[in-house]
This record gives sequence, C-alpha cells and structure tokens, in this order.
Amino acid sequence: MSSAESDGITATYRETDEERLLEFDRDGDTAAIAQNVEGYAMLKVRPTAGGDELERYYGFDMALDHAAELLGVRPNDLPVPERAADMGM
Repeated sequence: MSSAESDGITATYRETDEERLLEFDRDGDTAAIAQNVEGYAMLKVRPTAGGDELERYYGFDMALDHAAELLGVRPNDLPVPERAADMGM
C-alpha cells in the first residue's frame, strides 16, 4: 500500500487478490479507480472502493477526470501515489 496527499486530498493505492485500487478522500467525499490485478483491463470508476461501477475508461487521465468530478476538484489536484501511476491501458 502507498499513499499521497495534496491540498486536503488523500490518495491511497492498494492491491487485493483481484484488483488494483486507487482511492481518494476529500473531507469525507470519496472516489475510487479500480483495475484488474494484471493491470491490462479498463479502469472502473466508483464512488467507493466497494461501490457500484459508474463508468469504465481505457485511459487513466479520463478516469482521473471522473474521480475529480466526484470530489469537486480539478484533475490536476488529485495526488497519485507512484505505484498507481501506470494504471490504464
């Protein structure tokens, strides 16, 4: 697990047996980006790590855009832990 923080936003990256998860928290508002553990499938954006999928994206930038929208911030405001930087296709 690794994390990063910037401007009141905390990002946590972790891997489960099935997924790579990047979770964001901003004052209790959350968003999550998930990808299969092999790292080659589309990215799923969810309101929480265990929540229902809202949308799928090929590109990490598009998934970050959606996550930022859920948190009410600009995509560039989202900190990304180094281990999560290669998510997407």
